[in-house]
Amino acid sequence: MARRRRPPRPGALADLAPLRILSQIALLQLCYYGAALVLIVFTTFVAGKHPDASQLLDWHNLRGDVTTGWTLGLCWMLDSLITVIPILLLIARSKLVPDFALTIHFINLIVTSLYTRAIPSTLYWWLVQACSAGLMISLGMWACQWRELQPMAFGGKGKQRAEATAANGHSQEPASVEEGEGYDMGTGRGRGRDGAGTYEMVGMAPREPA
Repeated sequence: MARRRRPPRPGALADLAPLRILSQIALLQLCYYGAALVLIVFTTFVAGKHPDASQLLDWHNLRGDVTTGWTLGLCWMLDSLITVIPILLLIARSKLVPDFALTIHFINLIVTSLYTRAIPSTLYWWLVQACSAGLMISLGMWACQWRELQPMAFGGKGKQRAEATAANGHSQEPASVEEGEGYDMGTGRGRGRDGAGTYEMVGMAPREPA
C-alpha cells in the first residue's frame, strides 16, 4: 500500500515555482547590495575619502573599535530597513519573509567570505548581521501582514451596488443574478427578483387502508 505524502505547510517555499524563487532571490539581493552601495558611497564622500569595493565586501572594515566601522554598521542597518520595501513588493506574504531575509544574509556571508578568502571572525560583524536580519524579518512580516489585512475591492456589479448603498445610506436587498430572474424551484413558477416568488400547492391523494 502506497504511503500518503504529507502536504507541504502553507506559505512554504515549496509552494512556489523554483524559477520564480530564484528570480525573487536575485532581485532582492541586487536591491540589498544596491542600497548598501549608495549608502556606503554617500557616507564615504561625506567623510572625505574615496570609496572602494572593500568597504562593501570586506568584513575586516566592519569593526567596532573605529568610527568607520560604526558608520558601516549603521549603513548596513539602514540597508536592511530599505530592503523591506522590495520584500513587500515582491514577496507580500508574511510567512515567506524569514526565508528570504535569511537567504539574503546567507548569500552575503558567502560573497564576503569568497572576497576575503576567509570566514568572518569578528564579533561585531556577526552582531551587525544578526541585528540586520532581525530588523528585516520583524519589519518585513509586519508590513506584509498589514498588506494582507487590507480590505479587498471587487469590481463588477458588487462594487457598484456597494457604492450605491453607501451613497444612499441604507441597505438594499440582494438582487438576482440577472434582472427579473430568480431560482427555479418546484413547478418553475417561482421566479421573481428576490428569488422567492409564488409556488403552486399540489394536493396529496388519500392513502388506501391496508
